[in-house]
Amino acid sequence: MASQDRFLLAGLMGYPVMHSRSPKLHNYWLAEHGLKGVYVPLAVHPEGLVAALRALPALGFAGCNITLPHKEAAMAVMDTLDPMAKRIGAMNCVIVGKDGSLHGCNNDGYGYIESIRERYPDWRADAGPVVVLGAGGGARAVVAGLADQGAKEIRLINRTRARAERIAIDYGAPVKVVDWADRAAALGDAAMLVNTTSQGMAGHPPLDIALDNLPISALVSDIIYIPKETPLLAAARVRGNRTVNGLGMLLNQARPAFKAWFGVLPTVSPELRAMIEADIG
Repeated sequence: MASQDRFLLAGLMGYPVMHSRSPKLHNYWLAEHGLKGVYVPLAVHPEGLVAALRALPALGFAGCNITLPHKEAAMAVMDTLDPMAKRIGAMNCVIVGKDGSLHGCNNDGYGYIESIRERYPDWRADAGPVVVLGAGGGARAVVAGLADQGAKEIRLINRTRARAERIAIDYGAPVKVVDWADRAAALGDAAMLVNTTSQGMAGHPPLDIALDNLPISALVSDIIYIPKETPLLAAARVRGNRTVNGLGMLLNQARPAFKAWFGVLPTVSPELRAMIEADIG
């Protein structure tokens, strides 16, 4: 952007939000591209969500990210929704139109796929069966991304089978629901294992799964990025599997949002990744 006629504003709306690395990430890009603006945390309680979203145009915001607990509730306030947000049933980004309209989208699936390709450019979603653990919003985004990239079989496993079955109904083939009790056996011929649960996150117990049946050639992915290496990824690395943590998903889902707000598609440079990793500790 050669010149600006206004101070650029965007932010992260959720509660709580002060722990988020998104402000550091977007403010890095604003500075990198010489843009005058700021990305700020917007701590909004659920009862204030509608008023906060509708105030964005008047306050001059180009848009904002949406995080917990608002990813589903915010959809009802949007004037338009992109197909991916509708498909996932949640949104993580608001774009304010020139006319003040609010458009909701979801970039999590894009961010996830880009994080895998960034680390392993030769990765293919159709290389073999993919086992996905969990059935929350993260799982829905990951499954949508994998299906769009041509995954032929996605074995979806969740402690509460009914939640996984809802995703299978919504998405159809190639999603197949597997009982939690059969999770270890489901790894036998898998080309990829993905954890979308909170198990292994800092402050949570490790994921309860044995990797003995998983082929060494399989890629193991975790959408958690705190800690940088979960117990699942550590165990996979020790046995020789390739691994990817969740930081790349965080970084890459931010790129299309930044472009929609500010007209520039940023890159995930080694310097940026190192800065965020250092902040995580």
